[in-house]
Parts: sequence; C-alpha cells; structure tokens
Amino acid sequence: MESSPTTSAESASASTTPHGSPRWIFIGVALLLIAGAVGLSGRAPEVNGHFGIWSLLPPLVAIVLAFYTREVVSALFLGVAVGGVVAGELNIVQEFLIPAIGTQDFALILLVYLWALGGLIGLWTRTGGALRFARWASGLIVRGPRSAKFFAWIMGLVFHQGGTVSTVLTGATVRPISDEHNVSHEELSYMVDSTASPAATLIPFNVWPIYVGGLVAGTIPLLETSQQGIAFFFSSLPYNFYAIFAVIITLLFAWEKLPFVPGKQMRAAMDRARSTGKLDREGANPLAAKDLTEMKVPETYRPGLTDFFGPIGVLLGVAIIPYMVTYFYLGRTDDPMLLIAEAFVLAALVGMIIALAKGMELQDAIDGFVDGCRGVTIGAIILALAVTLKEVADAVGTADYVVAALGDVLLPATLPALLMGLCLLIAFSTGTSWGTYAVVFPVAMPLAWAVAPEPFFITLCFAAVVGGSVFGDQCSPISDTTILSSLATGTDLMDHVYTQFPLAILAGGLAAALYTVLAVFAV
Repeated sequence: MESSPTTSAESASASTTPHGSPRWIFIGVALLLIAGAVGLSGRAPEVNGHFGIWSLLPPLVAIVLAFYTREVVSALFLGVAVGGVVAGELNIVQEFLIPAIGTQDFALILLVYLWALGGLIGLWTRTGGALRFARWASGLIVRGPRSAKFFAWIMGLVFHQGGTVSTVLTGATVRPISDEHNVSHEELSYMVDSTASPAATLIPFNVWPIYVGGLVAGTIPLLETSQQGIAFFFSSLPYNFYAIFAVIITLLFAWEKLPFVPGKQMRAAMDRARSTGKLDREGANPLAAKDLTEMKVPETYRPGLTDFFGPIGVLLGVAIIPYMVTYFYLGRTDDPMLLIAEAFVLAALVGMIIALAKGMELQDAIDGFVDGCRGVTIGAIILALAVTLKEVADAVGTADYVVAALGDVLLPATLPALLMGLCLLIAFSTGTSWGTYAVVFPVAMPLAWAVAPEPFFITLCFAAVVGGSVFGDQCSPISDTTILSSLATGTDLMDHVYTQFPLAILAGGLAAALYTVLAVFAV
C-alpha cells in the first residue's frame, strides 16, 4: 500500500528532529554568508565572462542546502538570491525570475510536461485507463517486483526520444504496475531516470545528434560541418561508456542480478517495499500529489484499454511518425519535424474525447484533468526555480569558470576521463546536459585536437563529453530530468537523488576507467 505525503505538521516535526539544531545552525550560517555577500554585491571582479570562484556560489548553495535539508524549493531560491548578489543584480525578480519563466523553454515544460501530462494522468484517475493497462500488462509480462522493473527498463528504451520526454512517458506508464508489485518509488524513479537521457544518447533517433552536431561544427578540421558532426555522433556511440554502463547496470538492477546494490538507502527502500508494502519512506514528501494516484472512476463508467492506448498511441504517433518520415524518407536531417508539444496536448484531448464518447459526464472529465494539473503544482514551482538558477549560472559564468580553472590540469592520457569529470561538475552544478554541451564542446574539441589529432582519440573525448554531461545531469537535484522522474513516479525528490547517486557513480567510475585505459593506447 502506498504511503501518503506528510502533513505540514509532520514535515515541521521531521525538519527539527533528530538533527534539527545542526540543520538550522547550518542554514543560519548560510544566511550570514549571504548577508555578508550583499555587502560585496557588484564588487566581485569579472574576468573572461565569470566572477572567479564566486561563480560557483549560486549552484553550490542550492545543491548543498538541497542535500542537507532535503527541502528543494528554499534551496533553489537561496541559490538564485546568491547569484543575484554575485552578479550585482539584487532585483532577482526582474533580472532572473521573470526572464527565466517567461522563456519559450519554460512555457513548453509547463504546457507539456506539467499541464498536459498532469491532466492526462488526472484523467486516468477518472477513466481507470492506466490501472486497466497495468492489470493487462501484469498478466502478460509482470510476475513480481523484478519483472515490473524490467518492464520499466523496456519502456525507458521504447520512449527514448529525449530525457524529459522519456521520464514522463515511462513514469506514467509503469508506475501503476510497479505499485501493484511493491516496487519502491526510489527504485522506480532510478529506473525511469537512468533509461532516459542515457538511452536517448545511445538510440539517437531524436534531436540530440542534430544539436551536438551544430555545436562541434567548425571546431576542428575533422568536424567542419554540422553533417560531419552528426555522423561523428553516430560513430561515437560504441564509446559512450557512461550511457552504456548506466543502461546495463539498470537492467541488472531490475533483475536484481548486481553483485551488490550500491547505497544503503536504496537497499533499505527495497527491503521496506518488499516487507511492508510501503512505497515511500516514513516522512517522505512525494512530488506527485494524491490527486494523481487516487482512483475516482464513476460507478457507471467501464474502464478499458482504449482509455490508455488511445492517448498513448496518439502521443507516440504524433511525436515519432512525422520525425521518422521527414528525417529518413524526406531527408530533412537538419530540420526534421518533431511535434512533442502537439503530441502531448493531443494525447490529453484524445483521452478526454474517448472518455466522453464512452459516456463519462463532461464535469467528471474536467475534474480529473484539473486534479491532475493541481497534483503537479509543486513540480512546476521547483522547475521554475531550477530554470531560473540556470539563468543565474549563465549570468555569473559558472560553467566558464569551471572550464578555465581545470583547463590547465588536463593531461593527454587522462584527457577523456578528465573531460568526463569536468562535464560532471558543470552539469551537476547547472542541472543541464545540453547547457554543458554548449560550454564544453567548443573548448574540448580544439583541446583534444591539440593534444592528439588522431580520430580515435578525438572519438573518445567526444563520447566522454556526451556521456559525462548526462552523468552530471542525472545526479543533480536541480536537473529537469531528475525532477520530472520524481514527479512522474511519485517520489520524494531528494530520496531519488540520494538513492540514485551511488548507482550513477558506479557507472561513471567504470566509464572513466575504461576511457583512461583506451586513451593510453590512443596517445
């Protein structure tokens, strides 16, 4: 049986015991540091687009506070506030919040991943479509927790169009099944997250190669055009070791075939779910509200598979078929048609039309849609602050400083592994793999070419940047995929971060070691 979110009183109690005093002392010290920084506002010297070590302060404050307090909203807001101080822009509402949440990117996230997705899941609580699918799939594939996780792994590979798209599709599809078979939400969120961006970089029939190809075009003689960059992306797939190890480890984790499960919190979550049926730890604050999980099917309505496959079929058809036709048949490799927003909105509309056609009252359908939107409100708030923090990181030059600070210590034989580590730091600090690509690729490719202008060595460095950025993004509590994985699976965000981190580190460590071994022979 699923545990419900804690009340505000319970949350307050949880925040003060047993480590309440040290926690508030830590927060007090952080606030004092911020107050001291205000006195220096605008005085940090700007050099080459960054403010030196001060550029690390905004994401560092947000990440450290998020890990320490397990409270992400205030941590993100304090990170934004610190960024305003460092940049000398104390009016963070005008300078950062409004521009960030007024962007097309955030509007797309709000419309697609929160309203359309939340509305569709809420509608399924009225039609029973997802639950009906869960029972049908259980009869065909799922026999217990391991096969339920394996089903999640398969869905992650099927829905591989992109990191955020994969998380919401996979999470919405497999959560009812895994809940019925006592798979903890920590396990499920890891399965969803670790088969999202890693799978998207390994099965790149999406916009990833096009984006990266444009970034590396003209950086070295080997990659003079975007077409060469796209082709190089495909040729580097066998060397994207982080993504390969992440997907393999996730499969082994699903079947519980790992020699050991890294992280005592994940092991505790597995034991808790199997022995007690509690899918969340005591005191957890899942991002998905009860509006997304409680079934309220009208007595006169008969749930059917069409309630699930209708919306999902429209979503996949609208998102994938135009892309495949324009990319492979029409040859529009630079500008394929990818109708992600349209697919999600149409899926929600089709779900509602099917429900009405089967006799559901319009008010019941609207109530379900509204409940679903309301259920993801906390996710919208966190994403808004995370997007704002990314704007702040750009303003203070966080990524530029990290690249400049570590550029001189990169040695030839260790360059791929160090580039991977560099991407880990930047993506972890900014919460974006694509943003990390934009910063690192223009520097990494010329650097690798200067060290050893040999195609195999360049391929290793290229793949290390692709995988390392996903590595850092997956581990970061301010990443949109991390947040949406928690939202789609109903997991406490920081529980997801804490339990996923050791497993991601395992994949990253194996990848770094293999890069180093191969680089020794390459140079």
